[in-house]
Amino acid sequence: MKVIMTTKIDLASMNIKEKLIENFGFGETELAFDGNMVYRSGDTFILTTNDEMIYYDNLDGAIKEQLGFIPEIIIFASRHSSKQKLPALTTHVTGNWGNAMYGGNDESLAIAQPSAMKLALMKMNELNDLGWTVCYEATHHGPSELSVPSLFIEIGSSEEEWVNDRAGEIIGEAIIHVLENYKTAEFPVAIGIGGGHYAPKQTKRALETDLAFSHIAAKYAHPLKKELLLKAIERTAGKVDAIYVDWKGSKGETRQMARSLAEELGLEFIRD
Repeated sequence: MKVIMTTKIDLASMNIKEKLIENFGFGETELAFDGNMVYRSGDTFILTTNDEMIYYDNLDGAIKEQLGFIPEIIIFASRHSSKQKLPALTTHVTGNWGNAMYGGNDESLAIAQPSAMKLALMKMNELNDLGWTVCYEATHHGPSELSVPSLFIEIGSSEEEWVNDRAGEIIGEAIIHVLENYKTAEFPVAIGIGGGHYAPKQTKRALETDLAFSHIAAKYAHPLKKELLLKAIERTAGKVDAIYVDWKGSKGETRQMARSLAEELGLEFIRD
């Protein structure tokens, strides 16, 4: 079973939910989650909660308790906010490289699904007739305490974009594309190190080559502990093939540690 997670307090989330129900055959069920109607199409459920999703640690446990199954993957349909109010379609995995300021635990990472995020990125880019930015985001915010792979797919970055019908349609279609294809898609996988929050080099590499990214640690999270880089590898669904470093966008001690760890583990080291 697969889960698309939404929340009533997020305009973008409700926009995406509406488009999924309109366009992809989701129907009402007799089930409820957190007091809200559950929608279903085949083996995919749309669940809705009442609060911010970034604080919903152990969501998979709540799903098992209320609905009787553990999902194989959770896609959070969400808004993205930024001071710059950049119109954007983004995807990322959650977790905290340092202190947990917005959900999750300190130095804790959710389980990344690199194929799912790459498929989302590529489909959003393909469908993007809005002229908006399409990108990865670095790993940030909660929830971090999930035992199944998850990812956020977001509409950014202000109310004007959150309620944009076309943006909701694009994200809805991207989510369905991901859920239909992520298990059979095969890409080489890298942990991403360095660069800004919107991961421009990692995004470019993923759109132009077959490389898929797992966790991404932006420069602001450096210096990065070796233990956390090892955790990022461990908290990746499937095999990690490489460590990728945005060389100019990384602090010296972090990029050297990343190079040494790649050699130690027999991973490809990609310097960009």
